[in-house]
Amino acid sequence: MLKLSRLTDYAAVVMAQIARHPEHSHAAGELAEAVQLPHPTVSKTLKMLVKAGLLESRRGAQGGYSLARPASRITAIDIITAIEGPVAMTECSLAEGDCNLAATCGVADNWQRVSLAVRALLDSVTLAHLADTSPIKLPVQLPIQSVTLAADTA
Repeated sequence: MLKLSRLTDYAAVVMAQIARHPEHSHAAGELAEAVQLPHPTVSKTLKMLVKAGLLESRRGAQGGYSLARPASRITAIDIITAIEGPVAMTECSLAEGDCNLAATCGVADNWQRVSLAVRALLDSVTLAHLADTSPIKLPVQLPIQSVTLAADTA
């Protein structure tokens, strides 16, 4: 089963909560209470999101966490990558991937196409979409046929 970690799910929930109220900074405790998650988990998630450049943190009486850029310019893949690392279906789907079977497996190019299509879809879903309570309208056809690999251009 392909599945995001709970921490990634929590990161999306916390980011969506901040995106719904971008006009002010949010304290970790306030966010934890609003989304009904343990404070230590929210604090850990917030630190990872700050490190990834998705959130800004300010200390002091007017301090707290806020989006580093508008919710419409933060994507699902940004959030996933901040917590999980690069998105790929298989090891050989990463540019820096290392696989002993790549030369003989016969499926590496197609896995790379699938990975690129998944990344393109995740890149098209913004934090603004996630924060909205109405359903996201996804494309009917994924762009897998139009994916060009570096090997295709050589």
